[in-house]
Amino acid sequence: MSDEIDIRIVGLAGRITLCRPAALNALSYPMCLAIEAALDTWADDPKVALIVIDAQGERAFCAGGDIAQMHAAGMQGDYSFGHRFWFDEYRMNAKMFHFPKPVVSFMQGFTMGGGVGVGCHGSHRVVGATSKLALPECGIGLVPDVGSTLLLARAPGRLGEYLGTTGYRMGPGDAIHAGFADYVIPEADWPDLIAELSASGDWEAVDRAAQAVPDSPLAAAQGQIDRLFAGDTIRDVVNLLRVEESARAKDALAAIGRGSPLAVACTLELVHRARLRDTIEHALEQEYRFSYRAMEHGDFLEGIRAAIIDKDKSPKWRHENIDTLPATTVAAMLMPLGRASWSMDAKGYVA
Repeated sequence: MSDEIDIRIVGLAGRITLCRPAALNALSYPMCLAIEAALDTWADDPKVALIVIDAQGERAFCAGGDIAQMHAAGMQGDYSFGHRFWFDEYRMNAKMFHFPKPVVSFMQGFTMGGGVGVGCHGSHRVVGATSKLALPECGIGLVPDVGSTLLLARAPGRLGEYLGTTGYRMGPGDAIHAGFADYVIPEADWPDLIAELSASGDWEAVDRAAQAVPDSPLAAAQGQIDRLFAGDTIRDVVNLLRVEESARAKDALAAIGRGSPLAVACTLELVHRARLRDTIEHALEQEYRFSYRAMEHGDFLEGIRAAIIDKDKSPKWRHENIDTLPATTVAAMLMPLGRASWSMDAKGYVA
């Protein structure tokens, strides 16, 4: 087993532990493949009653995908590694979503991007006092993916549009209100609960351990967010935010302004599309249309350069702002991919 991830059976539980605490447990391509292989093996294994997913370290469950190699390949004009990574990762996300047995995830610290795809598609999603969940992909020229547009679409009211375009960080109360988590359990109690789950295979132990859900700032602001993010396009939303004098509107406008205009606009459209169809497969297929094009036709490579390579935090996006972004460019990023399309039935990545 790789030193990046520990996959084993303990008692009646299939155990998956992310083992890269120094890298905030960022999800590498081999880790994605290893998780998928475990899901395939355990789905019909009578010795496995449930799955428990956790991670080493206190700072993060999983802060996203490991994108440095993807950036390096893309800068050489090789987009195939990124295409293959996303294609296979999305297949794993769908299998996690549909897994026929309980999946209990314990998400301390940061759970962002690709970490949402591992931790938030299961049946019993546990958070604690340190948990911070977010989808900040627009800040690196990508869109919320790994099936997260379905989670965003299912969030109450227009929270999905808000969370996806601003990258707002949810605490435990917010995460439960938005539908990204189910239970609040003190993190000090997690080891004993995991031991009980492994010994008994009784997923109802999670229900018994749950404590009261803390207040959610998002719930308190639901009406305001619904009103501000009710527009059909990102330009509609930005116009609504510009005429609102509240601190939340100003903060949201500033957050949107820091992201790639193309990614922000496509995120809003993807959430709307996911809400209409309401299936994980449709959400992933639509997300892959963007991620497939993100390096060659989008802002992904520049976003990664500014965020993690040069770390100057000053990306030069292809479009200066939302006002200068043509609607046709958004449509082009989300056009069907033909034979390269993602689907669960596909035998594998097609260049």
